[in-house]
Amino acid sequence: MSENLEGNEPVIQPAAVTPANEPVEPLIGSHQGAPRVARSVSSDPEESALPNGSTPTTSRPNVRRTPRARRMSLSLTRVDAWSVAKVSFMLSIAGAIIQIVAAAIVWLLLDAVGVFNQLTQIVSATGLNADFDLKNVLSLTTVVSGMTIFSIVEVVLFTLLTTIIALIYNVVSSLVGGVHLTLGDD
Repeated sequence: MSENLEGNEPVIQPAAVTPANEPVEPLIGSHQGAPRVARSVSSDPEESALPNGSTPTTSRPNVRRTPRARRMSLSLTRVDAWSVAKVSFMLSIAGAIIQIVAAAIVWLLLDAVGVFNQLTQIVSATGLNADFDLKNVLSLTTVVSGMTIFSIVEVVLFTLLTTIIALIYNVVSSLVGGVHLTLGDD
């Protein structure tokens, strides 16, 4: 709520108690008296000026103190389940994309190093299956498709679980009062 107090806006003065038969002066638009003065938000009394322009008289010496950090105690008593569902859905979509890309990168790295060829040679050397090729069984499209299906299931489960947890939190917080937080302005 910022106001421009430079001179051309109406001045709001506190209402005085008047008897019923006397006329009441309008609060807005009356330019009688001194205009309002913006005060400093500092906790130091030397920095905040009085309305008449004088400084406060205190018995304390003129020692400049550092302003104290403000602290507020708040309690988180209710969480909107729909907003939790939306945020968890978007975060799980991001996680799914990261998993799919990571699986493709890991497959490409394993192929570049030659892990698939070495494992195929080891299986062929044992004589278990002569025409076994691990690179054909675990191809890039198979791995990415499997990771995509896994990620879709994960998105649905993660979104449902976080929404259910938010609803359970609302019930529990109505019983015990929620989580109490202390926020500081450091």
